Amino acid sequence: MTEEVNTAGWDAIEEEVTKLYGKQEPKHYGTAIPYMLGGQDPLDGLSAYKAEIPFPHWHIITFGFSELYEKESENPDYSGYGFELTFRVARSKDEEEPPAWALNLLQNMGRYVFNSGNIFAAGDYLDANGPICLGADTMLTALAFIPDPELDTLHTANGRVEFLQMVGITEDELEAMKTWNTRDLLEAGKAELPGYITDLSRNSILRVPAVQESVRIGIERDGSSTGFLFVDQLAWDCGKNGLFSKKPSMLTLGAKQADTVGKLLRGRLLKGKNLILSNKEISVTLEPASTTGIEIDENKVHLKLDEAVVNELIDELMPKEGEIRLSSYKDLIIQVVKTYIKDQDGNAVSTIG
Repeated sequence: MTEEVNTAGWDAIEEEVTKLYGKQEPKHYGTAIPYMLGGQDPLDGLSAYKAEIPFPHWHIITFGFSELYEKESENPDYSGYGFELTFRVARSKDEEEPPAWALNLLQNMGRYVFNSGNIFAAGDYLDANGPICLGADTMLTALAFIPDPELDTLHTANGRVEFLQMVGITEDELEAMKTWNTRDLLEAGKAELPGYITDLSRNSILRVPAVQESVRIGIERDGSSTGFLFVDQLAWDCGKNGLFSKKPSMLTLGAKQADTVGKLLRGRLLKGKNLILSNKEISVTLEPASTTGIEIDENKVHLKLDEAVVNELIDELMPKEGEIRLSSYKDLIIQVVKTYIKDQDGNAVSTIG
């Protein structure tokens, strides 16, 4: 005798997608060996549907970020991580199989979430540090996440499941999202990105003057929605107060992060908002204040910065190795170190700074 498997979560996803595609039989790619038993692919399955509007593309849906079978997590409100990913990829007229790179990318997203515990939400972005299709001649080097416009949020027996559409974006689009926000940038460029379909051959939407102007106005009006930035290369040295000398405190940033932080200071601190830089070892909060000062509580650093210091940092923070000594505040040095961009095997493929 065999025990009947509860597939309520899986069935709920298929039922929702069937509302959109009817009797179309998808291209389905299952996982032979479960991830927990040593398999390479963390997601249980991927289904790819042929869509025609606004132009031919594959609409790929994941099965595995949510709880597909029995309820196992303790949170009754969300099924697993609370989402499944979708990915719309341009399709040529005679194409009968979705591109392997897109399927591999979705499995890589699964590895990232399962291994790190970090989850995606609408408005998030992720730097891929290289082409989203390895080896391809494409400008798309990052990803953004928005609600899938055609799939409704599910309320299953295992909890809530939202469908998040993954969108391939360029490096300058990523920077604009950081300094403004994801949803408004994509809205400003929707005429250039119909259906937010990922097309490896496209150029940046920021090459369009009308989009550039919308972004400029939006940043000036709203500032940045990025209040938290995970920074790999982040360190703090308290300095020393000796009998005859005083060594300034030092904040260390990677060259790539330094450039981003410089841009975010304008959209955060000059708009009266905090900016938190963090990694597994330390958290540094940058806060606008009338007087500059430093407060430290174990592995948490609180930098209160007046407008003169903020403006000097905006001018000085560049993606270049070196020390920044501030004329507006002598007790703080910013050290910028090289950032090494690595491939999936950990090999350095490029250097910033």
